[in-house]
Amino acid sequence: VKLVESGGGSVQPGGSLRLSCAASGFTFSSSDMSWYRQAPGKERELVAGISSVLGSTNYADSVKGRFTISRDNAKNTVYLQMKSLKPEDTAVYSCKASEPTAWGSRRDYWGQGTQVTVSS
Repeated sequence: VKLVESGGGSVQPGGSLRLSCAASGFTFSSSDMSWYRQAPGKERELVAGISSVLGSTNYADSVKGRFTISRDNAKNTVYLQMKSLKPEDTAVYSCKASEPTAWGSRRDYWGQGTQVTVSS
């Protein structure tokens, strides 16, 4: 199983970035996908999630209206479009896959993360 994030970097406040998470080794289309972030000294928090079947999305209040999560099942990739970035968005962003098992439970997989720094 591999989850490889890309697209992070440094940007000025008000700027945009698009993160990608390329998945392999599991059934991507059946898996719920999500993005988390962790800033220095803070706990990891859920940023956005997208379901497997209907593509339903959910967002943290702090990013609603600025971030958009999407997925391309043909490419086994989930994206996070981030606009109007703020310094408080600075964090390591990681993607998570939640794959259903034959026993009705779920198995989670994590990527290594990509750094996003918002600073003037």
